[in-house]
Amino acid sequence: MHLNAFADEWAELGRVLGEMSASGSVEVREDGEWLAELSALHCDLRCEGKSALVHLWSDERNLTRRVVRVKERSEDRVLLEVQRFGNAKPGRLEFVRIDSPRSAGRITREQFRARLRRILTESFPDSTIESLSAFPDLEHSFSGLYVRGHMREGERRWAFSAVSPHENAAVIEGILAYGILWLDWTREHASRRAVAGLRLFVPAGTSRPLRERVLALSMGRHVEIYEWREPEGPMKRIDPADAGNLESRLVPRREVEMILDGSHESVARIRSLVPSASAAIETRVTAGAAELAICFRGLEFARWNAQSVSFGLGDVRKSLSAATMPELTRLIRNLERHRKPETEKTNHALYRAAPERWLETLILEDPSRLDAHLDAKHLYSQVPALAAGHRGVIDLLGVTKRGRLMVIELKASEDIQLPIQAVDYWLRVRRHQHEGNFQRNGYFAGIELDEKPPMVWLVAPGLRFHSATDKLLKYLSPEIQITRIGLNENWRRGMEVIFRQ
Repeated sequence: MHLNAFADEWAELGRVLGEMSASGSVEVREDGEWLAELSALHCDLRCEGKSALVHLWSDERNLTRRVVRVKERSEDRVLLEVQRFGNAKPGRLEFVRIDSPRSAGRITREQFRARLRRILTESFPDSTIESLSAFPDLEHSFSGLYVRGHMREGERRWAFSAVSPHENAAVIEGILAYGILWLDWTREHASRRAVAGLRLFVPAGTSRPLRERVLALSMGRHVEIYEWREPEGPMKRIDPADAGNLESRLVPRREVEMILDGSHESVARIRSLVPSASAAIETRVTAGAAELAICFRGLEFARWNAQSVSFGLGDVRKSLSAATMPELTRLIRNLERHRKPETEKTNHALYRAAPERWLETLILEDPSRLDAHLDAKHLYSQVPALAAGHRGVIDLLGVTKRGRLMVIELKASEDIQLPIQAVDYWLRVRRHQHEGNFQRNGYFAGIELDEKPPMVWLVAPGLRFHSATDKLLKYLSPEIQITRIGLNENWRRGMEVIFRQ
């Protein structure tokens, strides 16, 4: 072909690529891997005789390749055979139109995956990164929120999981459960090389919850935690033994009793507004022991403190006064109508709200529904209080009639994190038990507590345990004795235990 013909062909290719990149709906893939860092793409093609140089750039990345030939070309797809500089083996560079742009979260995670490869290569020069993926796999419970992969060091392999600093705290804390599942899958499918363990890569300053939880794993010594700073700071290995004191607060029981005594008159007045609903109204002292939450079958609708009473659902609150009393009465009647066990409108928002709290009220009313060995006089909610805030599960602490501490985790819906969240609570209960804090602060009065580690009950409707629960449980320390207790699905109408495992 004459050089002018080559020039014409490259010019036409440059026009097509320019139009595709300007459209904002094109993906660039190199050897089948989506280059998310080029999602906001600019493209330039320069003819060099029989070949051409294609230059791609965005705010995150530059890429230049020598184009050997055009393998396919259409309005929606261009496939080029290209060479990297210094690499004789040809590769594939593909431009594909997509129907709808990737979500911002997906782009951010894929960009992080690309950066992570470079960070790991620099931080572990003696390792070979064998795989790297952020693609979700629901069949095996692999989340797309995390990057997972393998690295090889001599005859050993490590499974690893990493999380972007752009994710929120809950996602970062959730990495351990998904990392364990990835390690478990890796070991099941390992061929020749032994899998040494699991490496977790998290943003700087976020590893404390991981360090605490690793202490409760049977394979804790085979888990390594690393922190790094963006954009591409060096990896720093973190020792789980440096977790320090586990954050939790054990409020003296006398402070709880003071709140209950001080609020008694106000709560009685609220119950009297709708006498037929009074039995469904109960209270709980908040974690800081400064306020009292007033609830209807677990759903908070009012709050008392020493200065005032406010009411309302969610973040919208009004102060209780003579003028607003009729409004509070209407709210309670509305709760009575929709938040009752026998309603046919089970999809109503008030019926479905705060299911764990509703389940908690049933157990607190009569612990024997759960187990006849529980001491009904000593069953406490959120004691000790965790510093992590809202966790999506309800923690109860009880004791058997023989003095054995019992950690109870309640969950009304499927949650892969349930075993790990139970570990959080168990670790803190165990520390307070070792230090003698419970009876020193007025809990379990008159009970001689057994020195054995607390037992753990995971309580949920029988069909609501996540399919990955068993895999996660087998990695916990044998010191943590866990029983799964499955309830009937329509537990609101009458709670029954249908199995214990």
